[in-house]
Amino acid sequence: MLRFFLHRVAMAIPTVIIVSITVFGLIRLIPGNPAELLLGDMADDRQIAQLEAELGLDKSLPRQFLIWSENALSGDLGRSIINDEPVLPLVAARFVISGEIVLIAVVLAAILAVPAGIIAAWRQNSVTDLALVGTATLLLSIPTFWLGLLLLLLFGLELGWLPVLGYVSLRDNLTEGLIYIILPVATLVMHEMGVLLRMSRASTLEVLRLDYITHARAKGLSEMAVLWRHAFKNAFGPTWTMIGLILGNLLGGIAVIETVFSIPGLGRLMVDSIFQRDYPVIQGCLLFVALSYVIVNLIIDLFYPLFDPRVTAQ
Repeated sequence: MLRFFLHRVAMAIPTVIIVSITVFGLIRLIPGNPAELLLGDMADDRQIAQLEAELGLDKSLPRQFLIWSENALSGDLGRSIINDEPVLPLVAARFVISGEIVLIAVVLAAILAVPAGIIAAWRQNSVTDLALVGTATLLLSIPTFWLGLLLLLLFGLELGWLPVLGYVSLRDNLTEGLIYIILPVATLVMHEMGVLLRMSRASTLEVLRLDYITHARAKGLSEMAVLWRHAFKNAFGPTWTMIGLILGNLLGGIAVIETVFSIPGLGRLMVDSIFQRDYPVIQGCLLFVALSYVIVNLIIDLFYPLFDPRVTAQ
């Protein structure tokens, strides 16, 4: 187990390095000059050059990357060009907001979708199976922004049950905070349930065809015992991997949901910073998203042997 752990951690290190280089390079592809944007159209070349020197934009790209990497390792991601705030606390505060919504949504989606997928596999080709798979396919086919707008229209405007816009931190007021995130969480849950249900069903069908399941049934075990005591653990491995991928993808792609529901999360901050050409904040957002994706998948890999002990022998 220790060897497996060290191997996975060692594999994550070059990934982080490549991610850092990619983040730095992608920022430089954004058109526009931050110095010109800050100074306005009336600035002359001398003023622009002076501000570029202050921001470090006059140095070569390799030198800029080395300076940025050294500062990032010490926890300094620079200061926002627009409001002169430190990037790290700004991005971290927004990341917590996005992380709360994504984590709650993924946990709820897994709780609902995994048992439904197992039941669909157990009742393969029945009306129950067709209904569950059809629902999952429908939910998966609807874009999240459109689904969110439909929920806003129904529960916010027509019925008036839930607030349409705004956000209250769960740490400030748990009850009110939960009310404000019901619709964005429900949107993500409904969409991701389709992915997890189909994955859970496919994994369970594969496991149910194995010889040890036939042997368990031959011993006289009930179908519930076969499903939950023997099939579930081995079938959950691929679904567990998919949960990690979904969690990472949502952290990086939640900007649409945050825009629809006016949530001040990381995605909304990234979109605003791109329009403002705020390089340090954009780099900080992208770095947080990329590192969270790497860390989440590292955790998924480390816990995978709990579902498939054969992995530690590789």
